[in-house]
Amino acid sequence: MDEFYIWFSTGFTHILDLNGYDHILYVMVLCVMFSYKEWKQLLTLITAFTIGHSLTLAASVFNMIHIKQGVIEVIIPLTILITCILNMLSLTKDILEVKSFNFGLALIFGFVHGMGFSYLLKSLLARQESVFLPLISFNFGLEIGQLVIVMAMVILSFFLFTFTRLKNKYWVLFISAFVFCSAFFIFIQRLISLYHES
Repeated sequence: MDEFYIWFSTGFTHILDLNGYDHILYVMVLCVMFSYKEWKQLLTLITAFTIGHSLTLAASVFNMIHIKQGVIEVIIPLTILITCILNMLSLTKDILEVKSFNFGLALIFGFVHGMGFSYLLKSLLARQESVFLPLISFNFGLEIGQLVIVMAMVILSFFLFTFTRLKNKYWVLFISAFVFCSAFFIFIQRLISLYHES
């Protein structure tokens, strides 16, 4: 039980770590397209992302796939930037069409984020004989941490749309623009780091 808790808490704190806030930004920009009334659709979207990153997390830990960490770290903010752009485009196009497109992208981008999660787990697994329990526990911790972000966004959405006159399009624009600027900064930083490594 102690081992489960250690790996669970590692996954939980990793996704909520403000020093590595790229994953928080991605979940935020996924959630902002859905009001609290659309929680079922949001849950489906988050499930698609979960399936994606769980598959590549496991595949990477079992050495079935390997991509240079620096490359993945650059691609992660790109997934955020693309999602932000799609969100902002939805303000001038059919929002349902953009939402539907986001389901497929969440799965694909989940593959990328799963690789990002795997580097920490693999570095911690160096001396472990069995990887099954750490993998399951770590991933479960990630999912619960992810749900904390989702719940925070849903609750914020509920209060904003219940007690203020804020229109949904301005909420989407504000969060997407904020996340875009943050992700762009991360992208440039990591691109420079990758350049110096090569």
